[in-house]
Amino acid sequence: MRTGSEPATARSALRARFWLSVWGLVWAIFGTAVFALVGRPGWAAACGVLWLVATVDMTMILRHIRQGPHYQPGRDIPPYRPVDSDPPRPRPSGRPYPRPPRPRHP
Repeated sequence: MRTGSEPATARSALRARFWLSVWGLVWAIFGTAVFALVGRPGWAAACGVLWLVATVDMTMILRHIRQGPHYQPGRDIPPYRPVDSDPPRPRPSGRPYPRPPRPRHP
């Protein structure tokens, strides 16, 4: 269901971002070492900057993972949409098991 607030309430797959950050960190370290050994200081510095960016990104990702499922990007965004306050409907007595929920497609 689209509400129009998706950019404000969007969440990312933090574990996937973490592993992509690890992958980038490994390549940045490798590139820094290789270019430093080969004698290319400009490329080694560029890989060093990338190493720093990947490290900061990984630190932020780990911080968000440790905050748990209630991580929110800001104080003005509520953690979840409010639950509808409709009273629960009584179960029909003719069925032993409730009917599976119907899919809600737009």
